[in-house]
Amino acid sequence: MHEIPVYLFTGFLESGKTKFIQDTFEDKRFHNGEPTLLLVCEEGEEEYDASRFAGPNVTIRVVEEESWLTPDRLAAAAKRCNAKRVVIEYNGMWQLSSLYNAMPYNWSVYQELMFADANTFLSYNTNMRSLVVDKLQGCEMVIFNRCKRELDKLPLHKIVRGISRRADIAYDYETGEVEYDDIEDPLPFDVEADIIEIADIDYALWYRDLSEEQDKYVGKTVRFKGIVAADGKLPKDTFVIGRHIMTCCADDIRYGGLIAIWESGEKVNTRDWLDVTAEVAVEYNKAYRGKGPVLKIKSAQHSTPPKEEVVTFY
Repeated sequence: MHEIPVYLFTGFLESGKTKFIQDTFEDKRFHNGEPTLLLVCEEGEEEYDASRFAGPNVTIRVVEEESWLTPDRLAAAAKRCNAKRVVIEYNGMWQLSSLYNAMPYNWSVYQELMFADANTFLSYNTNMRSLVVDKLQGCEMVIFNRCKRELDKLPLHKIVRGISRRADIAYDYETGEVEYDDIEDPLPFDVEADIIEIADIDYALWYRDLSEEQDKYVGKTVRFKGIVAADGKLPKDTFVIGRHIMTCCADDIRYGGLIAIWESGEKVNTRDWLDVTAEVAVEYNKAYRGKGPVLKIKSAQHSTPPKEEVVTFY
């Protein structure tokens, strides 16, 4: 069975998804008549005008309930119109996991874009943070619509970068001009220092940077405070140390831990706080089920918890 590419457009109601998709189908470079299934999971004020599409063979299927999303129903909808690709306008109030879990095995997301109204995005982030995070985590680009010339881009930029460093950011002004984000995000610690000092509030940023660019830290020495998670399955000189990280809300707090090796490792217990200085290596470890960052501890001292035991990306 051939692979079906999926073009996924997310964002909240009246964020500009429908207009963008309409314009895309009017462009012959995208739509030359190839059988396409358009799943509309959210209906706003703007409606599709199929008579303006550049080619035929677009089947529009309105999905009114999140529970309708199942692999069998999605596969059947594509089969009925012999779809060679799928375009999805997703409902901003639905979790993306509902879609990902329901996608047939031969569907593959080729592109995921998020749309947001620059004038309401901060309010959505304040009141529905978990849904904002849900849409930002996997998108390749965020398009902020209805931007005014006096727009302060920095708060929008910080929210996006707090969740994703890989997503491009574009600002679509009311004049029709599109500007791409070029705000630099310097790390709050010096990677070139003899000892990289990680402040208590910066652990989440360092943990993500280390996870994404492990080779950059090989052979470097770091100093930070972390909480221990001991595991009897690990060798006596090995334990896990890290911090609890909150991405959006209390429900998604997770432990961001790293394998640590210390000759006095048997002296530490779960929930001990340590100030550690360690050299970073990247090597195989069973706990990672592959290669990952391993801290070769040079020195460690028992410590007290930081003022904020849970860290965030922003």
